[in-house]
Amino acid sequence: MIDPRILRDEPDRVRASQRKRGASESLVDGALAADQARRASIATFEELRAEQKALGKQVAQAKGPDAAEMKAELLARTKAVAAQVKEAEAAQREAEDAWTTALKQIRNIAADETPAGGEDDFVVLETVGTPRDFAAEGFEPRDHVELGKLLGAIDLERGAKVAGSRFYFLTGVGAELEFALINLAMEQAREAGFIPVIAPALARPEAMAGTGFLDQVDDGVYKIEGDDLYLVGTSEVPLAAYHSDEILDTDFLPRRYAGYSSCFRKEAGSAGKDTQGIIRVHQFEKVEMFVYTSLEDAAAEHERLLQWEKDFLDKLELAYQVIDVAAGDLGPSAVRKFDCEAWIPTQGKYRELTSASNCTDFQARRLNIRQRGAEGESNRPVATLNGTLTAITRAIVAVLETHQQPDGSVRVPKALQKWLGREVLTPIA
Repeated sequence: MIDPRILRDEPDRVRASQRKRGASESLVDGALAADQARRASIATFEELRAEQKALGKQVAQAKGPDAAEMKAELLARTKAVAAQVKEAEAAQREAEDAWTTALKQIRNIAADETPAGGEDDFVVLETVGTPRDFAAEGFEPRDHVELGKLLGAIDLERGAKVAGSRFYFLTGVGAELEFALINLAMEQAREAGFIPVIAPALARPEAMAGTGFLDQVDDGVYKIEGDDLYLVGTSEVPLAAYHSDEILDTDFLPRRYAGYSSCFRKEAGSAGKDTQGIIRVHQFEKVEMFVYTSLEDAAAEHERLLQWEKDFLDKLELAYQVIDVAAGDLGPSAVRKFDCEAWIPTQGKYRELTSASNCTDFQARRLNIRQRGAEGESNRPVATLNGTLTAITRAIVAVLETHQQPDGSVRVPKALQKWLGREVLTPIA
């Protein structure tokens, strides 16, 4: 959640961010009203508690010929005030809960550099490489579905038979390609100083809420019925909660993790989109970079995450573009997000392969993760950032379609050859 001081001191800044995101500005006014009600409830409770304590002292000090009568009156008054204190305490708890709920409804404050608008209002920051001209090469490119069949790499029919639509089997070189991509990603992450992590694919509601994903339950998140657990859509969730309720020493930062996990998404809002193939599926594997750092270094770390993503796409020898995602297309936690979109030949357009988000202290405040202050200074929230190093299914799509050859074979990018043990993937006999 956002810093309450910013809400109180700069409400117009928060309203401007909500407006930039296409979100409700009235949430700001609601949160301010909730804050005032909370403060008033605290004042009422404290006044009544002070009166209760004062009455207790008066009862103890009552003396003289009228002491019995005085004590009786004081005790009656004490009993009445005690009831009021109990009511005021309950009202204060309700006001605190209402304030917390109202504050959590406000999204992180979008960075000044983030473009305004919705999904189509992104800004292209950079284009890397040139898409292959298959017409000039004299052949029509096959899509990844056809290539997957020729190579014995992707089995969509049996995936649907076993689990339903948007599920699949990776078989033979398809499975080998997935392992090669994971190994390459982990190798790069280790060399960059990331700590490899195999993360849980299930998380408690506290972790989901802390990262801002609980708001997406109806549209995108699987809940395990009968258990208070959710299937994660990214290892960002368990990695963010890894240090929840902890105070991190300054020399511990930055702390970089490369998390591998299975990821699950309902894709409820994508009816009719990418129904063929493995671009938009319910289950996939991913290597996710996650960083804890200081607020001062968050923007620079964001640029570093983007560069690591670009380095990986360069190793896959793909043509891609980097976009600055518009505010209305950001998740609630991010202030800014960069996407790297690879060229998919048979679709004739760029499609998202990776994303990198700067969440500043939004998640850390919810998860109570703080940086230890210097002597004489208070502890303060850290910043968290996340970036996809590789989402396997989409990387497979881009590699197969980009590096295909006229006979249906696929040239293996040099960086993957040592992990696949071959230079070319060939159709099965």
